[in-house]
Amino acid sequence: VQLQASGGGLVQAGGSLRLSCTASEIDISKYVMGWYRQAPEKQREFVALTSTGGRPTYADSVKGRFTISRDNAKNMVYLQMNSLRPEDTAVYYCSATAVRAYWGQGTLVTVSS
Repeated sequence: VQLQASGGGLVQAGGSLRLSCTASEIDISKYVMGWYRQAPEKQREFVALTSTGGRPTYADSVKGRFTISRDNAKNMVYLQMNSLRPEDTAVYYCSATAVRAYWGQGTLVTVSS
């Protein structure tokens, strides 16, 4: 199983980025898909998830700024990030959870002030 995250980069505060996660060897329609992040010297934390039915859940810190979506036909999940803040700087990871959880490699998001 591979979860390939992409779309990270350097952006100024207030800017936007769109992360993508491409899954292979699983059918994401059967999985809860999520985004997590890990900032330097901090623990990995939950950002957002989308249920198999497409219902989103967000961490309080990103509500109103981030939007998670999924395209089951393309086997992809997205995270639209708007109004980015320096504290959003982290490596962002995609996950797929059903009976077990799968994790992809991360993509680095750096928000400059």
